[in-house]
Amino acid sequence: QVQLVESGGGLVQAGGSLRLSCAYSGRTFSAYAMGWFRETPGKEREFVAAISWRGDNTYYADSVKGRFTISRDNAKNTVYLQMNSLKPEDTAIYYCAAGRGGTYPYTRVYEYDYWGQGTQVTVSS
Repeated sequence: QVQLVESGGGLVQAGGSLRLSCAYSGRTFSAYAMGWFRETPGKEREFVAAISWRGDNTYYADSVKGRFTISRDNAKNTVYLQMNSLKPEDTAIYYCAAGRGGTYPYTRVYEYDYWGQGTQVTVSS
């Protein structure tokens, strides 16, 4: 059974930074592409960033490109999302996800098999 647990969310002022972590347990972590998505009330879950199973390919939504960085440490079974220059519109619940059946750039919700419970990020203006 695969489990994903996010941490690192919180309240930050606009222009600030946060680093989200997602700890993975279960089957071989390195076999999965990993992604971050976010969700706000009344809107569909939105793709944020993804990283291939080897970590050699990354992809970002246009809205976060240049501000957010996704990375993974396969030895620690953890994926990270470094968020800089945060804006109020980044406020959302952030979810990490793991998937094996998708294709690069892994932007679609249905390409992921497992999801974490989410962590709240609130950016004040």
